[in-house]
Amino acid sequence: MNLNTREPVEENLGVLETAALLRELTAGLISVTDFDEALTRLVRIARDAIPGVTWCGFTTLRAGQPVGVAASDDRLAELDDLRYGPDTPAMTGIRRREMVLSADLAAEQRWPQWTERARELGVLGVVAAPVDIDDHVIGAVNLYADTSQALTARRQLTAMLLAEHAGLLLSAVRDRARHAALADEVAAAKLADGVIGQAVGIIMTQRGCPAPEALEVLRGAASSLDIPLRQVAERLVATVSRPRDT
Repeated sequence: MNLNTREPVEENLGVLETAALLRELTAGLISVTDFDEALTRLVRIARDAIPGVTWCGFTTLRAGQPVGVAASDDRLAELDDLRYGPDTPAMTGIRRREMVLSADLAAEQRWPQWTERARELGVLGVVAAPVDIDDHVIGAVNLYADTSQALTARRQLTAMLLAEHAGLLLSAVRDRARHAALADEVAAAKLADGVIGQAVGIIMTQRGCPAPEALEVLRGAASSLDIPLRQVAERLVATVSRPRDT
């Protein structure tokens, strides 16, 4: 009996490839707090992990204005920004909230100026998938091929899954950035507090360390003693200020 197992095997390989991509993407972005750095990592990981994809770009908008553009190859970065207005695959995908495909740019007529430039740069196929990041920021992940018909149905499915996963990861990046900024504000406020500022100064002098590190030392002591930070600071300042026996 002659069983054709090629198609199931290819499907399984596609699933494994996509799972590996999403796993690598998660590992690469899990601790990032800078949004631009996250975009740069994302496009490079996607470019390297998806067979048939030669380049990857990302277009990001807030209130209709660009807030972040990343490209795996700087030479192609212009294809992801807004210099061509709304007539690009990325903007079409964002506007329609659906994936946009052109498997062969040689026959493409939807984005004349963009397509002409893309072909000059060696791009012959593109798929753009919209990415929902949060209530304020949206975007599109753009996969480019240097051969026509390279962006098969499997690659299109991968693009959809990549967009969904990227939205969750980038939303988390923005959350971490906001929390980090808030923590910096709180730290600054605590340093401005008289007694805490004095205690931090004492630790800086004793250890020869910068203020943020000294504040962490003070926080660690408060956590170990299970008492408020200010109380630890008061104790330290009182101890240092106490006159020594002669």
